[in-house]
This record gives sequence, structure tokens and C-alpha cells, in this order.
Amino acid sequence: MENFFRIRAEKQSHIVNAAFMIFGRQGYRKASLSDIAQEAGITKGMITYYFGSKKTLYMYLVDVSQTMLAQATNKRLANKNIDFFERLRLTTEVNMSAIKEHPALISFTNSLYNENDPEVSEDIAARVASLDYPQADFFMEGADASGFKSEYDPDIMCRFMVWAVDGFMMELYEREDTEANADALAGKFYQCLDVMQKAFTESRGREQALI
Repeated sequence: MENFFRIRAEKQSHIVNAAFMIFGRQGYRKASLSDIAQEAGITKGMITYYFGSKKTLYMYLVDVSQTMLAQATNKRLANKNIDFFERLRLTTEVNMSAIKEHPALISFTNSLYNENDPEVSEDIAARVASLDYPQADFFMEGADASGFKSEYDPDIMCRFMVWAVDGFMMELYEREDTEANADALAGKFYQCLDVMQKAFTESRGREQALI
């Protein structure tokens, strides 16, 4: 793929976006290099020149889609002893930035979990398992749980909030106009976080009682 990395970053991003879209909509088996080339506005021969094969392109996208969010999130949260809610807000900001740069990222990422083509399914599982992607353990590590009301188990609350993020991302995926309404939907999600923080933490609960 050395030839691909020699072209301008803008052109690389354009090709990646086109491939995200086609694979996300059609799945690995049905997607063709011709469809991707047409979406990207280049020839099929150029796609082959850059990547060699459909599988090489697809697995490159798997790596990009999974490491992009993980690395960006790790960077934003590095050495920050912040609470769960702030971690969720920062993680959502990372997701939104990635979506704006790669509008079909969510569609492609979600398609990975349903991809069963034997040519790539085992490779997908191995790649995803090897990545340090922020799930429940990631949110727990170094997070400040001192603000939670005593009756709530931090482990359970962490799981609850991870599921909340998953639901938010799924709604983004299910909307056909994801890019246009992403900011508005994110605003509603932040409002939900505010409600949960007021309900589950001592400090916000006290503030609310004084109003």
C-alpha cells in the first residue's frame, strides 16, 4: 500500500470515505472495487494499484476505523483523573469529530459486527480483539467515582453509561441524514448526561436541591 500513502492526504481521505460507504452499505461480499472507484471518482485500476486487492483495502479500513477512535480517545483522556460523565462527553466529542471527517464511519463500523464472509470474518475478530478500544474497563481506569451516591455501584453505573453511548451511536447509524443532524443529536445526548449526573451524583443532587 506504499503507493496509497504517497498521494495527498485529501485524496486518501476521499478514497477511504468512498470505501467506508460502499462496504458499509453492501458488506464485504457484495461490494466491488468498481463501485468504490466510481464513488471515489477514480478508476478501478487505481484502487488495485493502491491496495492490490479488495481484502487488503477492507482490512486497512478495519484498522483505520478501529484505531482512529481508540487513539483519539486515549489521547484526550490521558492522565486525566476525571469523572465518568466528563469521560463520556470527551469520548462523544471524539466520535463526532471522526464522523464529520468520515461520514460513513459509523455505517462501516457497525457492519463489521455483522460481517460473516469467511474471507474476512476471522481477520476482523483478530484485529478488533487486539485493539485497546475504550469499553467499560477503560472508563473505570483512573476515573473519579467519588461523586456517585453511595447506593450506586460504580461498576454498574459505568456499564450503564457505556450502553448509553452505544445507544447514541446506534441512533446516529440508523439515521440516513447522520451528518446533517449529528450535532443536534449530540446536543440531546449531552442533555441526557446532565440528567443522569444530577440523578446519580451527590454534588449535582445537592445543587439541584438548592434551586
